[in-house]
Amino acid sequence: MLTTKQLTDYIDAGAAKIKADLAILNGTLINVNTGEYYQADVAVYKDKIVAVDSDISSYIDEHTNKIDASGKYLAPGLIDGHIHVECSKMSMTRFAQAVLPHGTTSIITGFDEYISVLGVEGLEHIFKEVDASPLKVFWGLPYKTPYTIPTSTIAYNVTAEDHAKYQTNPNCYGVWELVREAVQTKDADTIQALVLAHNNHQPIFGCSPLATGKDLNEYLMSGVRVDHESYSHEEFLEKARKGVHTIIRESAVTKFLQENIKAITQGALGVARHTSFCSDDVNARSIQTVGHIDNMVRLAIKAGVAPMTAIQMATINGAEAYQIDQLVGSIAPGKAADILLVDNPGTFNIETVISKGNLVLLNNKEVFDYQVPERPQKLLTTVKHERLTANDFKYQVELASGSALVETIKSVGPFMRKRRDVELPVNDHIVTPSVEQDVAAVSVVERYGINGNISKGFISGWSFKKGAIATTASPDDNNLVVAGVNYDDMALAANTLIENGGGQVVVIDGKVISFLALPLAGIATDLPPKELVAKEVELDEAAKKIGSTLPEPLFYLSFLPITAIPDLAITDGGNVDYTKLAYFDPILELRA
Repeated sequence: MLTTKQLTDYIDAGAAKIKADLAILNGTLINVNTGEYYQADVAVYKDKIVAVDSDISSYIDEHTNKIDASGKYLAPGLIDGHIHVECSKMSMTRFAQAVLPHGTTSIITGFDEYISVLGVEGLEHIFKEVDASPLKVFWGLPYKTPYTIPTSTIAYNVTAEDHAKYQTNPNCYGVWELVREAVQTKDADTIQALVLAHNNHQPIFGCSPLATGKDLNEYLMSGVRVDHESYSHEEFLEKARKGVHTIIRESAVTKFLQENIKAITQGALGVARHTSFCSDDVNARSIQTVGHIDNMVRLAIKAGVAPMTAIQMATINGAEAYQIDQLVGSIAPGKAADILLVDNPGTFNIETVISKGNLVLLNNKEVFDYQVPERPQKLLTTVKHERLTANDFKYQVELASGSALVETIKSVGPFMRKRRDVELPVNDHIVTPSVEQDVAAVSVVERYGINGNISKGFISGWSFKKGAIATTASPDDNNLVVAGVNYDDMALAANTLIENGGGQVVVIDGKVISFLALPLAGIATDLPPKELVAKEVELDEAAKKIGSTLPEPLFYLSFLPITAIPDLAITDGGNVDYTKLAYFDPILELRA
């Protein structure tokens, strides 16, 4: 919260009555407000830019730290316009350490994964951690939790009462990820939350994959301002034409930039001015391998977008979309001191990063000391379930022997699942997975100690030959998800996570082949990014040993409970048909 003393000091610093803490000299400014390149020096006082001029000598004294930016370009800090940061499996401190060297200085998030485990009040510890790091977080209160339709089990449900309480909180910058189905069904809590948002002048952040025509018109009447999910450039262009601030998503596994960018390169150039970038879901390995929002800038340039335009998409456009452009998004007096030194706009290689006025990367060398806070016990003891046995995962039917026609959930991509009917053997009243037919068993276990739900179903498209995998990091409800072709291995995988307070695991023939502990709410770790990358590689290699041919098996597994992904999902409540917003019985027919 800004105080009168801070504001008057900032004003005096703008008048050079208080000297700058940092001066960046001799660089070429990338002015995203006007689309210009020109020489300019920048003065910084504490966490604010106080001057951007050709001569800032009056702002400097012997205490001012100086950076010579000769031959370099000055870009604003990059903004990730929509990210479930918890899906990275990194704590906020470690996530900041991973993305800041790639120029990401601000993110927009809902902390919905933490809320599902800790509740809204439980975010107090997370916000303190954010304040202590150089990364800025603009939080939107989820329109409702859980997002799943029908409703799955989580530790805390966000309702309209929470919106009445928290929408005016200084930490709240809008309503997070309103899904189209909640508008379509006119869910009572959702409608009330939206009414409050309108009356509180809070922006509404959207999520409407595959919405066009009348469906899109219906959805936009809710007041949605931004949307980050378009499966085609035609869908993207229609949303832009109808006034939506459109966001291109390029996550670790869902890569839409190449398709969506066509709305600009082949559609209408004017779309670019109201388009920004987001990663949605990333992991440590993808950040280390290709980068973060900086990678999207380079990809856009490669696709034919002008460098200035691509940089605007990564900075000022997102700031304007989320109505935070008075705070971030450009290098100008009064804005946050988030400044990148890059080699050239066309190549966009980041060499130095300043965020919140802190020098965090200097000439490609990390210079900020990231300190992990002490963790409260309530953050570390969130997985609550009795030990499980193989019988808990067996799909039992009345038929003693014969076969069952089963509707499986077939993964045809990370964000697309289709129906595939398969005939499976029934032995001693148990429907048996089939390696030969590429069908594995899957269960979601409620892990909050609320009702003990264990759902059962079948997945295909995974190519499992043996073993099992499991995770407690699984949006939207972060229950325990386990899949495999061996019930004993499924039980061992689930019990390993229960006994260790959460994580991700691969089990083969009664042995734990790879295990990543996620002690923070069962979804995150304080491991340094490089160590987490090594564990991610180990997990993927272990998953390959069970035969999985998917590019990111644990990522795919974690997404299975997301009911908004067309067409099928599974939660602790059962198998879900997204097209009907209802549960379905995977057993279609029993044949003696």
